[in-house]
Amino acid sequence: MAASLPGYESVSPFGIFAPAKTPVAVVRRLNQEIVKVLARADVRERFLNTGVEVVGSTPEEFASAMKADITRLSKVVKESGIRAD
Repeated sequence: MAASLPGYESVSPFGIFAPAKTPVAVVRRLNQEIVKVLARADVRERFLNTGVEVVGSTPEEFASAMKADITRLSKVVKESGIRAD
């Protein structure tokens, strides 16, 4: 049974990263091939069997989601006073 708390969300995004200054054409090609594989029914099923929902977005969408998570979680850390020991 899943529990929920209105206004809160917990996700664990996975992504593929390339070194800084990787040519845009290379990033686009990698993304195109990765999304193609993730769209295969057998691949999606294997991920779903482990509890992972496959999205397969663009590099821009993934970067935007990561930035939003950093902003959101930074606020949580600051407001809660969490500190690393």
